[in-house]
Amino acid sequence: MPLTATEALNGAEPSKEQPRERPWALVLAGGDGRRLQVLTRKIAGAPIPKQYCRITGDRSLLEATLARIVPLVPRERTLVVVNRSHLELALPQLRDVPPANVIVQPGNRDTGPGIVFGLLDLIARRPVAPVVVFPSDHYVDDGSAFREHVERATLLVDRFPTKIALLGIRPTHPEPAFGYIEPGPPLVVSPPAYQVAAFHEKPSIELAKHLQRRGALWNSFVMVFHPSRLLALLQQRRSADVERLRGVIRSGAGYEGVPSWNFSADFLTQIPHHLVVVPVDGVSWSDWGTPEAVERTLAALRSEETERHLAESSAQMPSPE
Repeated sequence: MPLTATEALNGAEPSKEQPRERPWALVLAGGDGRRLQVLTRKIAGAPIPKQYCRITGDRSLLEATLARIVPLVPRERTLVVVNRSHLELALPQLRDVPPANVIVQPGNRDTGPGIVFGLLDLIARRPVAPVVVFPSDHYVDDGSAFREHVERATLLVDRFPTKIALLGIRPTHPEPAFGYIEPGPPLVVSPPAYQVAAFHEKPSIELAKHLQRRGALWNSFVMVFHPSRLLALLQQRRSADVERLRGVIRSGAGYEGVPSWNFSADFLTQIPHHLVVVPVDGVSWSDWGTPEAVERTLAALRSEETERHLAESSAQMPSPE
């Protein structure tokens, strides 16, 4: 099959095979959630990490994440990275996950070591299909529509196996606490997917406004990739960190010497030419990293509920004679 101009410029020849296996999932649940501890104390009676808290409804954020992805990824292919100090909270919420798939980090070292820790365990299982990384502390209103976008990203990575695909959210406001992805030339026209021109992690408010005007997307941190490809990129740029974690896994000791680093700020920002972004439409999304983000979402939900009640009341009113 001849390459398109975009593919030729990108140096990537698409695979001719369709995915033969369902993807794997790597769920990140090892964070401490310190910025939300005042809120979780009010809800749970203790300052527990937000992913284990039932902020809305009868499911915690972690439980909601697992329920959202199970139609796409079976439990036997779902790995969950947790912090050892959170096991008392985590295990009751992970009863449906095979015990061997609960990856216990000795401590929280931010998203970089958390992803590498899970990735090394996953690679030892010799997966063929792509893996999807899911944070466990996000709000998503439509799980079905969300899964469709994840599936699109999975098919894209299967077609372009050297790429890392990110789901990009259209900003509703300038938010300096989020990462921003600047789309570049289209990689696929329909449904759209774009090469990445630049990646900005937690910009200033002025830069966030500028990026929103330019059509940049929020980084959802939902990523799809082939594990061997991501490991190769990490070994090129953070080989000491990868080898240190290999040693910790082999020996079971030395984790206290593992430095913290952020996967977005310290890695993704350096490799925009290896990334592609899939815009997400039809889904209300928020990273519940701050009380303000939670309140913004809850306020929007209250507004939608009020509008729904008004519409129902209007529909039930008798028509004038």
